[in-house]
Amino acid sequence: MFEAFIKNTASSLGFQFCGIAKAERLDEDARRLEAWLNKGLHGSMAYMENHFEMRVDPTNLVPGAKSVITLLLNYYPEETQPRDAPKIARYAYGLDYHEIIRAKLNHFLEIIRKSIGEIGGRGFVDSAPVLERSWAQKSGLGWVGKNGNLINRNIGSYFFIATLITDLALEPDPPYAKDYCGSCRKCVDACPTGAIGPDKVVDGSACISYFTIELKEMMIPREMEGKFNNWMFGCDVCQEVCPWNRFAKPHQEPDLEPLTEILSFGLAEWEALTEESFKKIFSRHAMARSKYRGIVRNLKFLGMPGKG
Repeated sequence: MFEAFIKNTASSLGFQFCGIAKAERLDEDARRLEAWLNKGLHGSMAYMENHFEMRVDPTNLVPGAKSVITLLLNYYPEETQPRDAPKIARYAYGLDYHEIIRAKLNHFLEIIRKSIGEIGGRGFVDSAPVLERSWAQKSGLGWVGKNGNLINRNIGSYFFIATLITDLALEPDPPYAKDYCGSCRKCVDACPTGAIGPDKVVDGSACISYFTIELKEMMIPREMEGKFNNWMFGCDVCQEVCPWNRFAKPHQEPDLEPLTEILSFGLAEWEALTEESFKKIFSRHAMARSKYRGIVRNLKFLGMPGKG
């Protein structure tokens, strides 16, 4: 009886889509995740091995959980970087999405509790052990494409996924049953490092985003030289070639508006950037995750002499 209220509230908070699934153990996903980890496709991301049962069973995150609410927030920007600038993934143009979405989820819970009563619940966005793409598919919001991204027929794949796990019993939406990738191989063929394999298995340890963000060592493997296509932070290639992203529309979220420097910096400005300036400009942005030393490393790997 509260499903319409939940979805209307999600819309009022700026989320484009909201779906509901029954909170239950994801047995099939557990087997798939275990196989992926056993093959070492997570590289040095050791945190992926932690809290396995929490990842596959929401009741381990929220005792008594009955429903998983999945929310999509569009981040597709209206403007992009200068053509010759070291490239940054579009999701990192604005303020750190973790902060933005976490605040929305906290507000969401407040509204629910004021309107429905005291319920148990926790909001999660990306940094917690939640298989958000699986829950999004189970709640009818899209399918997982060959590039590992959730794809929605209406807006493509340029969106953040947030999850709200609650002990509130809600009628679940039907899961998304069809895969509209079909025989398309655009993302597979376009991936600069060959990270996208068959059967929707992505080698996380070969992805440009892994090397430019997750890898903490100061040396990027030599075999990757010449394959980064000027990507300095993250990579959008598999999304840029996806036919479904022709439906992407610019977001309306003020905090996700591109930083002035991201839209104006060319190679010379990135080369001249000092650590002090980096911290001042990017302290509340996703690029802070790589830290200044990581950005310098990435620039050097692209053949661009950053600050040593």
